[in-house]
Amino acid sequence: MNAQKLPSINKVSQPSCFYRSALAVLLFGLLISSCANTKNVVYLKDAKDSETSIIDKLEPVIQRNDLLSITVTSPNATASQPFNTTVMVSTQVVGYTSTQATGYLVDQDGYIDVPMLGRIKAAGLTKKELKEKITNLLIDNKYLMQPVVSVRYLNFKVTVLGEVAKPMVINVPDEKINILEALGFAGDMTVYAKRDNVVLIREEGGKRITKRLDLNSDGVLRSPYYYLKTNDIIYVEPNKAKVNATGNAKTWLPALLSALSLTVVIVDHVTRN
Repeated sequence: MNAQKLPSINKVSQPSCFYRSALAVLLFGLLISSCANTKNVVYLKDAKDSETSIIDKLEPVIQRNDLLSITVTSPNATASQPFNTTVMVSTQVVGYTSTQATGYLVDQDGYIDVPMLGRIKAAGLTKKELKEKITNLLIDNKYLMQPVVSVRYLNFKVTVLGEVAKPMVINVPDEKINILEALGFAGDMTVYAKRDNVVLIREEGGKRITKRLDLNSDGVLRSPYYYLKTNDIIYVEPNKAKVNATGNAKTWLPALLSALSLTVVIVDHVTRN
């Protein structure tokens, strides 16, 4: 009786071992190229136990295209009613669509149209200053006695872009938000974010201002740009780990895959023979 020839264990196992080794090398290379240093992922890493005085949030001035809610009350509700006529305004911003809102839109000349009071210059004033201006007009023109005027923004929004989990436009009903809260709404920065060089873009006085903030330092808590203003844009740049990972992968990954494929073919051919 002839003994059945068994397959060579070495010939069967060698290709399998090689494939596993090649895959392990490839995955290791990808991991090394895309690793981000954990020390660059921590916020306020130099912060110590301390008390930091809260910076007074500077009240922003009203600008063109701001949408304002203005309500007027007085002991005479009937006399107050004409000043609370709502104005329907549809707003559109590139990148998202908003629903219709009610309010007074500051036109390109900086004015709003208020029933009975006519055109009032609003741009360049704070909410408090506009409130006082409308109150004085109501009293001086003998429209109302003891009027109470309220002014607030309807389109207070900030935009977060770049290396964050969810780039988005954030509507802020209470008109108060800081840069850390805004990043939190956007799902936080990714591990590839350049935390020590976050860009803040702000339009102020007809000029576009760009500031860079270091969120690794607790000094940001004392920055006048810690609190955001309406229409602020936060842009988070990618760090070197992201840039290098992308660049390296595009450079050597195709060549590595080609070399591995060729080697697999050669080894497979040798083991079959």
